Amino acid sequence: MKLKLGLVSKLLVAIVLGILIGKYTPLYVVRLFKTFSVFFGSFLSFFIPLMIVGFVVMGIARLSSGAGKLLGLTTGISYISTIIAGLFSYTVAANVYPRLINSSLVEVLQSKISDGKVLVNPYFTIPLKAFMDVTAAIVLAFMLGLTISYIKSKNKESSLFNVFDEYEKVIKLVLSKFIIPLLPIHILGIFSELAYTGQVFSIISIFIKIYLCIFIIHYIYMLVMYFIAGSVSKKNPFKLMKNQIPAYLTAVGTQSSAATIPVNAEVALKNGVSKEVANFVIPLCATIHLSGSMITLTSCIMGILLMMGMPHSFGIIIPFICMLGIAMVAAPGAPGGAVMSALPFLYMVGISSNGALSTLLIALYITQDSFGTAINVSGDNAIAIYVDEFYKKYINKVN
Repeated sequence: MKLKLGLVSKLLVAIVLGILIGKYTPLYVVRLFKTFSVFFGSFLSFFIPLMIVGFVVMGIARLSSGAGKLLGLTTGISYISTIIAGLFSYTVAANVYPRLINSSLVEVLQSKISDGKVLVNPYFTIPLKAFMDVTAAIVLAFMLGLTISYIKSKNKESSLFNVFDEYEKVIKLVLSKFIIPLLPIHILGIFSELAYTGQVFSIISIFIKIYLCIFIIHYIYMLVMYFIAGSVSKKNPFKLMKNQIPAYLTAVGTQSSAATIPVNAEVALKNGVSKEVANFVIPLCATIHLSGSMITLTSCIMGILLMMGMPHSFGIIIPFICMLGIAMVAAPGAPGGAVMSALPFLYMVGISSNGALSTLLIALYITQDSFGTAINVSGDNAIAIYVDEFYKKYINKVN
């Protein structure tokens, strides 16, 4: 039987191999992987604006379809939930993580690891620059997305919708067939460099503690969502969470909200949600509600900022969280989609989108991705209960 490793398994293998290569092989071997990582990072910088246009345009344009009030209500609740999840994660991280990170370690890491400092020189570099900067790509994506959405809302045919639908498929193919498969080698190169400098074990020891905090934040947030759902629907929140277990486990296994839609829709019906609402809310929320991913991303970013002694005030983080709540709507239903969508906006917190810190973020996030996705889909069913109560009282009653 042929053994097939999933993305998380490949990343874990890459991290281990990177550490072994960095500690036990000569510098010229480490430089070889560094050369690949530099090229891959340059390609990411080139690809990111294209990805913004491809995903964000269609993420906004598709919101033109739906059932009026239900669309607005579901979208509003999903965005608010995602933002609150990020703020909750930030609050915990700002108050707890400094106790987990030794101040002397911060000074050492700050002196040896930064996006602007070369630790190991590559053999050569290939000049590859993006033809559009991130800000221009964001403005263009919002302009096109809102325009196409408006045209679609008027029940008019839109050739642009079809063009960008095909363009999004091209971007997804590049992401799934090139970037994601090569990501473990990129991670291997970064960790071999970190191991060569002798700081990798300090970083790993810190993030084991942070991972435990992320789990706790995830489950507290899920408990709150279901207690609110139980209060709104007059149902036992623990029974609602028990019904959610099959969808939760499916999400952990697939790492995809989209792949979990059929199971999650069945859970919604079991929770007493109207079929019309379940068929509308569950697929929509699989795209626009990412509270678990937001918790994981915010926690990992805060860990990196604190580790590097970088500014991490509320004023710096809140704009990033608000933008990320919109950007992740474009996240593809594949492992690592949310963190890839976050890369263009890391500059808002002082992290380069193609530096060592962003690569570290990718590795840290993806090893937690399955559990974040499971919280995403669990929250989708809580939202379905909220919307269903509104539907029964104000829409279905009138009809």
